[in-house]
Amino acid sequence: MRWLVNIWKTLNKPTQYLTLGTVSITAFIMGIVFWGGFNTALEATNTEEFCIGCHSMESKPYQELQETVHWSNHSGVRATCPDCHVPHSWGRKVARKIEASHDVWGWVFQTVNTSEKFEDKRLEMASREWKRFERDDSLACKNCHNYDSMKWDTMSKLAQKQMKRAAKKDQSCVDCHKGIAHKLPDMGTARAPELIAEVGLGISSLKVGGSYFASLTKPLFFNENTDVEAGMLNVATKVNVLENKLNRTKISIAGWRKKIGAGRVIYYDFGINMLSAQLTKDAALEEGVISGYEEKEDPLTGLKWQRVEVVIWTENDYLLDEIQPLWDYAKTTYSSSCSVCHTQPEEAHFDANTWPGMFQGMIAFVNMDQDTQALIQKYLQKHSSTFVKADH
Repeated sequence: MRWLVNIWKTLNKPTQYLTLGTVSITAFIMGIVFWGGFNTALEATNTEEFCIGCHSMESKPYQELQETVHWSNHSGVRATCPDCHVPHSWGRKVARKIEASHDVWGWVFQTVNTSEKFEDKRLEMASREWKRFERDDSLACKNCHNYDSMKWDTMSKLAQKQMKRAAKKDQSCVDCHKGIAHKLPDMGTARAPELIAEVGLGISSLKVGGSYFASLTKPLFFNENTDVEAGMLNVATKVNVLENKLNRTKISIAGWRKKIGAGRVIYYDFGINMLSAQLTKDAALEEGVISGYEEKEDPLTGLKWQRVEVVIWTENDYLLDEIQPLWDYAKTTYSSSCSVCHTQPEEAHFDANTWPGMFQGMIAFVNMDQDTQALIQKYLQKHSSTFVKADH
């Protein structure tokens, strides 16, 4: 440590021979050298060769890029990796480099070094990039594609309608244009990584007698040991914990069912087609699983409904102790995703039984996984005119 102490003393010792001007000029020159070296190193990481330097990038996303119009087109303009993934302004560029430490971590621990690992992570990585593009209003796209420079008369009527609306709002490009440089992830069967990132994995310790809400669609089981599924618990469904055993929890679900067949579909309330759970036929007929109470006839359809309680088992994960985080996420996602093509209807514009048909007509135009679809549909039903006292 003595040499370190000596250096510190030397640096703190007043100069005897150098003038203030000499010190200032020297510091200025050293600053220029440091800045030049730092900026040169920064720019060296902004080349396509650097980006595809690891096998996982060269073998997948780079090959996919070569199959798109951003690689080869009639104008001969090519978009490289840093054109889209590194901001042009210096401040945002440095921030992006700090964020890229996540990529270095993945490279060191080889999280996407095989095709199978890459596909498993594709949606997570794509979601992260989409969120960054949305945060920056797709500035990387707009560095080349400018609304003010577009020739509307060369577009189809439908494209004109959509693009002019987007230009008026200066809309983020990735709201509509996902999957144009790389293949789209499988959005249909994914487990909603953005939703889980927002609301968490659930409560670590469930209390017997407590009430919780499913943050994902979850499998149901006959008991704490079997792997044979007895049905599915729908997202945002309220359950009461009856018993805990290792990784399984015995729950009760209150609701209504239609007196048709085995009556295996459980709904939120009488006469309202808002799903809470779907049991297998064997589970619905199993003694002790469903307890029936009062019966009522729906005057609109003539169907008989029965108030029931379901006692069944599920896994401990993805259970929240409050519903509001789910509604907040659903509201934000509905507002951002479903306003791409038009102004979305207010939640209370339709009743609970009308919303499913209306919403299913909307989701054909957006990329949305099944869990998020189910959550937003239930959010719209729960906040519909059926439950909101308003005239429509």
